[in-house]
Amino acid sequence: MAAAEPGAAPGSGSCAPAGGGSVPVLFCFSVFARPSSVPHGAGYELLIQKFLSLYGDQIDMHRKFVVQLFAEEWSQYIDLPKGFLVNERCKVRLVPLQIQITTLGNLTPSSTVFFCCDMQERFRPAIKYFGDIISVGQRLLQGARLLGIPVIVTEQYPKGLGSTVQEIDLTGAKLVLPKTKFSMVLPEVEAALAEIPGVRSIVLFGVETHVCIQQTALELIGRGLEVHIVADATSSRSMMDRMFALERLARTGIIVTTSEAILLQLVADKEHPKFKEIQNLIKASAPESGLLSKV
Repeated sequence: MAAAEPGAAPGSGSCAPAGGGSVPVLFCFSVFARPSSVPHGAGYELLIQKFLSLYGDQIDMHRKFVVQLFAEEWSQYIDLPKGFLVNERCKVRLVPLQIQITTLGNLTPSSTVFFCCDMQERFRPAIKYFGDIISVGQRLLQGARLLGIPVIVTEQYPKGLGSTVQEIDLTGAKLVLPKTKFSMVLPEVEAALAEIPGVRSIVLFGVETHVCIQQTALELIGRGLEVHIVADATSSRSMMDRMFALERLARTGIIVTTSEAILLQLVADKEHPKFKEIQNLIKASAPESGLLSKV
């Protein structure tokens, strides 16, 4: 599923200010209407996440959707106004557009960006199979350099958790950014993406699966981007947390895949000028750790 970005609309439909805490919202989809709540001041991304949690098993992930708000002044639904925040009880609905996404799952170097999330030294003793995901992450970054794919890297609180591990070569990365937010979707990252024409797909890997990877992926699909999570290059301290995170993300339309599948999909053809180099890269650096048996 991809949600169309909210645009400016006549009449904000915005609700009168209320106090903090949760705000009741009626979430409508198809013939269904389910009451729930969101934090006061919640915006577009949180509404999308709530729709997915309420209706994820009924939403056709091959379609685009638009979020609409019931505006009392017009007595009908309007497209969610740009910058809308939930301040009072209101009613929203998720409406499928007629255009189908025919490219779902396809990857091309010209429309893809790699996200490397928090592969830092202090995580080494705590994260299961950390040595293996470092090896696979390095393979992905080498592939990105060969294919000319931009790479964005974040480091979670590097002052306390250290920098990206030395085994990961960040040569040529478009952006290496410290953060405290769990998600990689920061203003600087959004600005970097805006500089790359035609971005459609994000290949995401790193740690931890159920925290930074999960929150990044949900924010990205909320912005209409397709997300591919590399299962053999992402892990957590707990295999249970990792397993349930990957299952949840797959149900929301995020593609859970492997590094080899990603790289071969990007070259697509034996006649690709970089095929031999990618093939040699795969053959030379494929760990057999059993991590994929934990998906």
